[in-house]
Amino acid sequence: MLTGMHRFPRQDQVTYGRPAAEVVAELAEAWGARRILLTTTRSLADGLAAEFAAALGDLCVGVFAEIGAHSPRAGVIAGAAAARELDADLLVALGGGSVIDATKVMQLALWAGLEAPEALDAYRAGRGPDRVDVAAVPAGVRMIAVPTTLSAAEFTPFAGVSDPARRVKEGFTHPMLAPRAVVLDPSMTLSTPPDLWASTGMKAVDHAVEQLCHPVRAPYADALAAEGLKRLGRGLSATMGRPDDLDARLECQFGMWLAISGVGSGRGMGVSHAIGHTLGGSYGVPHGITSCVTLPAVLQWSASAAIAAQAQISELLSYPGAAASAVRELVAGLGLPTDLASVGVSPKDFQAIAEHTMHDAGVRNNPRPIRGPEDIVEILELAAG
Repeated sequence: MLTGMHRFPRQDQVTYGRPAAEVVAELAEAWGARRILLTTTRSLADGLAAEFAAALGDLCVGVFAEIGAHSPRAGVIAGAAAARELDADLLVALGGGSVIDATKVMQLALWAGLEAPEALDAYRAGRGPDRVDVAAVPAGVRMIAVPTTLSAAEFTPFAGVSDPARRVKEGFTHPMLAPRAVVLDPSMTLSTPPDLWASTGMKAVDHAVEQLCHPVRAPYADALAAEGLKRLGRGLSATMGRPDDLDARLECQFGMWLAISGVGSGRGMGVSHAIGHTLGGSYGVPHGITSCVTLPAVLQWSASAAIAAQAQISELLSYPGAAASAVRELVAGLGLPTDLASVGVSPKDFQAIAEHTMHDAGVRNNPRPIRGPEDIVEILELAAG
């Protein structure tokens, strides 16, 4: 008999298809919040974020725009300090995965009173004598997420934050870390660069595919992943041809929401994500682009051990051939790189990448078991181009 458990994020609501600033103002009033700190990136600060802050009026007491790619520790701590200084009682993250992940951990820094980047060490996910029982930290100021990409960070209670000094990306989690509310407003994505939109869409595809190929079955998660993949394949292609089509963009947002929701089964992501964590944290390859180059190779390497699942993937993407080819052609059709050489990763790096990746839990979740670094090297060779 199949056994398992599905955990739902501690979120009050997801609102879609309405103007984001209007929804945020309504939620702030309902929750009794009067001092919003808007978090974002420099690239959005003078445009979309400025317009959003203006729409909030006096509710917005500040804009923190010093969050960089891969959510560096320093930005997290600086953002928490800004929230303290402004006495913010609600955080609103406007941006992609880096902004949303950083704001999630800003919450934790506020709750635990963390004031220096090194103070985050004891709160990292994992076990050990130096680790704090993070779940026991009482929650305080919460956040709303208004995503501008398809990373889906807004639907999970965990976050990745990078430590540039050690060239690693580390996980943080807390039951209340997920945004209290999410607003899916496709108009907020219109200024997102096409490559970023498409590549984060491929990260969402990776979420769905790795859930469908997971060696442990979870029916609720499988159903969500399948519907999410179908919507993503359809929506991403449509937005490439019609970038101003808000319905197609909302279809992509629905797809990424469904695709990530299966992660609540607790079975984790797979080796494509594991390799991607190394490529992002240690080699600076952007999120999303990592999935473009790793997912087809992982599917190819694992094909003999996931015949039924990969056939389903091809069917959901309306592709007549192998799943690896289906994903690779989707990537190429979006105008994104399909090999490691195109993102500046060469064979001389493969062994180091493989050894580092073996420390990621995702290597244990592949339908064809990963026996050691040599198997990761084989996958990297398939992705080499």
